[in-house]
Amino acid sequence: MTGAQRVNDAILWCVQLERRVDPYIRPLLDRLLRRPVQALVQWIVNVRRRDEHLRLAEERVRPEEAGIAEDIARQMGRFIEREYTPGRAQRAGNTKTYGVVRGEFTVAAGLPERLRHGVFSRPATFRAWVRFAGPGPLSPPDIKDNGVLSIGVKLLGVEGEKLLDDEEGTQDFTGISAPTFTTPDVIENLELQRHVFDGTPLLYFLGPRHPHLCDMVMQGLYAKTHSSPLEARYWSCTPYLLGEGQAMQYSVVPRDGARTRAPWNPPDDYLREALATTLREQDVSFDFLVQLQTDPHRMPIENASVVWPERLSPFVPVATLRLPRQDFDATQQFALADRLSFNPWHALPEHRPLGNQNRARRAVYLRLSRLRQSMNGTPHEDPGAGG
Repeated sequence: MTGAQRVNDAILWCVQLERRVDPYIRPLLDRLLRRPVQALVQWIVNVRRRDEHLRLAEERVRPEEAGIAEDIARQMGRFIEREYTPGRAQRAGNTKTYGVVRGEFTVAAGLPERLRHGVFSRPATFRAWVRFAGPGPLSPPDIKDNGVLSIGVKLLGVEGEKLLDDEEGTQDFTGISAPTFTTPDVIENLELQRHVFDGTPLLYFLGPRHPHLCDMVMQGLYAKTHSSPLEARYWSCTPYLLGEGQAMQYSVVPRDGARTRAPWNPPDDYLREALATTLREQDVSFDFLVQLQTDPHRMPIENASVVWPERLSPFVPVATLRLPRQDFDATQQFALADRLSFNPWHALPEHRPLGNQNRARRAVYLRLSRLRQSMNGTPHEDPGAGG
């Protein structure tokens, strides 16, 4: 073990220790500190940025992006091949599956015209698969790796041309339980993946030569000891089209606002158990909200470290995601999760992913999904085929 790995592990041990007491102190800290600290961090992030004078929904593609995306995919692929044996490969990000559950995505009636694009063009209800997962890149006991959770929503029976041709009739929405992404752009994402491979991910944020303290604080404000995947709010973090020339971000918000407390010494899979227990007893609903870009600089397309200010454009509800009461068998769940691929490019052109991180995801997600499924002998399943 290198000296850098020892430093990383020592910091990680402190973080994991904090996870034990987090449920008892976090509610108060969130009420007192989250808003002012986030405002300060976002001011620092924004004061360092220059105005590129882009138009609404306009992207700026860097010539080196394609090569960087290849490097990211290669780095993450090497990690999967090193850490997992054939038949047991997991995703390199959003790794631990808590559950894949049945859902219904209902688009609201009477939406304003500016919102009626793509799947939101008319009132409709789509069947859906919804995957809840942990951050990764490994799958330790939940208490050691539960800070930022993820959601993947795959709508079925969506008619129209798709941006990726490996699935028919699907539209994917993905998010994490923090309003900003771990890295601002693909250049820094590649640097993070190198640290992950070297076993020093925390030193990406704290390294003396090139620290990323603002991103660390933003993630820390939202990384906590979650009690259930059904109680977290999720954000897209990156933008998408909502019709031609209009950009949006979106958020998936629990409707009932229930908050329980994680136990002091929980079982290794307590988040999976919480998900299963709740859905065995009751339906659960989320509001699906969209936020329109109204200021190209204050609400950037190419920088995922910036929170789009709600005072400039509030989130607006456009749909409801309902998870009906259901039982799920763990073995079947993980077999299904292995066959499914969530990719924001499983999308209608009206919801085309925007920004450099999303552009990289097209190749990275596709390549890593194929690697994982090849290692496991579980070919990709198109759940949208045949409607």
